[in-house]
Amino acid sequence: MSMGRQESSNRRMTRAGRLASLVAGAVLLVSPLHATGDGVGRARLVGVSTRVEGRATAVVIETSAPVAYVASQPDPLTLLVDLRNVTTGSSPSLVKPTGVLSGLSVESAEADDGTSVARVRLTLAKPGKPTVRSRWNTVIVEFGTRLDDAAIAPSAAGPRPAPAVQQGQSSAPVQPPQVEVKPASPMGPVSSASAPAPAAVMQSAPPAQGPKKYTGHLISFDFQQADLRAVLRSFTEISGLNVIVDPSINGTVDVVLKEVPWDQALEYILKANKLGYAVEDNVVRIAPLATLAEEEAASQKLKDAQALSGDVQVLTRALSYAKADDLSGLLLKSALTAKGQVQVDKRTNTLIITDLQPALDRAAQLLLTLDRPEPQVEVEARIVQTSRNTARALGVQWGLSGRAIPQLGNTTALAFPNQLALTGRTGGGIGQQAQTAQGGALGTAVDLGVKAGATSAIGLAMGSVNGAFNLDVALTALEAAGNARVLSSPRVMMQNNYEAEMTQGVQIPIQTVSNNTVTVTFKDAALTLKVRPQITASNTVIMDIKLENASADFSKAVNGIPPINTQRAWTQVLVNDNDTIVIGGIVVSQEQASKDGVPGMSKIPLLGWLFKRDSFSDENRELLIFITPRIRR
Repeated sequence: MSMGRQESSNRRMTRAGRLASLVAGAVLLVSPLHATGDGVGRARLVGVSTRVEGRATAVVIETSAPVAYVASQPDPLTLLVDLRNVTTGSSPSLVKPTGVLSGLSVESAEADDGTSVARVRLTLAKPGKPTVRSRWNTVIVEFGTRLDDAAIAPSAAGPRPAPAVQQGQSSAPVQPPQVEVKPASPMGPVSSASAPAPAAVMQSAPPAQGPKKYTGHLISFDFQQADLRAVLRSFTEISGLNVIVDPSINGTVDVVLKEVPWDQALEYILKANKLGYAVEDNVVRIAPLATLAEEEAASQKLKDAQALSGDVQVLTRALSYAKADDLSGLLLKSALTAKGQVQVDKRTNTLIITDLQPALDRAAQLLLTLDRPEPQVEVEARIVQTSRNTARALGVQWGLSGRAIPQLGNTTALAFPNQLALTGRTGGGIGQQAQTAQGGALGTAVDLGVKAGATSAIGLAMGSVNGAFNLDVALTALEAAGNARVLSSPRVMMQNNYEAEMTQGVQIPIQTVSNNTVTVTFKDAALTLKVRPQITASNTVIMDIKLENASADFSKAVNGIPPINTQRAWTQVLVNDNDTIVIGGIVVSQEQASKDGVPGMSKIPLLGWLFKRDSFSDENRELLIFITPRIRR
């Protein structure tokens, strides 16, 4: 039973030794501590020796057990190594200073918490920047390159102690990394209060951008069913901060961390137990997250109540350029407190504001920014329509009549058919008698003349003396060419961020009949321009543009109602001041060729043109829309 209690005590002291460390502006390392010294939980300084390997020199400080230590360099020629919970005991073995050392001494001190401290003072022959590390029961101060661990052996003062092995832990010793000694201010008696408080390392909230960075010194932890409150209190010595643990915190912690920054280790332990912290100066208060949230809410509520205390004042402001209705909502959301109210006098465009004086000052400053004249924008649009067309056509018409009748004495001498009549039929009705040459036009046998709008024609009529046979032929031709250009240039002026509209054209009346009721509606056939400009800080203009060009085409009217030709462009563009941009273009090209003829006859060489009609047309139309903004300040 006694041995079991002793082993349990050894485990607790081992955990405590791994936590016993102090930041003094230099290095923090936590090493296992054993109850193998001059008292329970205390070790003994055995000796100080040197090792030389080439140009590398090492000072080896040996203790009877692994210990926690703090190394600091108050000036370039002095290095202090403070061994925590260590006594000097009988005179330790010391070597004479050689090489890089000009002086060596050992002092005994006591920390504020009663912990024994053995201080090894090394005086350097010339300024240097050594590194300090620990291995087994030795603290090694190295100058130059690192020595092999095999060259550093324990003295004859005693065997190398074996590390403590806890349940669930491998037998491999904790190997703190080689670290660099940094200059620090001179130290008096070693205590947690004398260490500079690295409050800047602790952050109550993560950075706004990027991953959180930890700046604490590296430590190693190995806890199994350790008291949570004791672990949190141990960060007082580790960080140099004052730690207050909330009374409601209870429980145990199991954690194994190797060579992590102490502030990261603290944060992991807090997260695992749903705890948080608040930092004020060099005091860290640790409490459950719910408790901190409630305190923050109560604190904010108190601040809000204090901010709302005071007498309410009245501010009136007549606006010159902005509308009071538009600004009232902005003031309530951006400048006023919960006590604030805004009333609007539309007749004089005046704001009446009631609130605390600081809020009225904010509102007045905001009104100075918002109630100012806006620049104006002149927008000019140019709509160019061009058309070009050509047409050619060539056609022929044939008409004939022939008769064999008793009046002319040229009958067939048959009973049937006794008389005959031959006429063209395309231009006359079926059964119509062919007319004589004196009677006028004959029926058309070949009707391939120009369909409409012939610009030239020639005709030839022939007949016999007695009128028994007549022949009539007409040749028609057409050639046309045309060019047209229409320019529309609407121009409109408007304020920044306001939409302007300009319309020019006619309205087409459209009648509809329903239930014996005639209804007349009007359809716009006009040029319409709608623009909303926005002036940017770089002196450019963003424009929302709606442009429509509609015109009536009476040549294709149906029941007197013409169709409406429409070109429309809706877009948003960014244009420099006084620059012109093309926002749209439409090109229409149409070619048409046709041939009509008498089957077979139209393909006769040379004479085929007498039995066919050729026509060709070419039409090109183009629409371009230009926009030019001009800022008028």
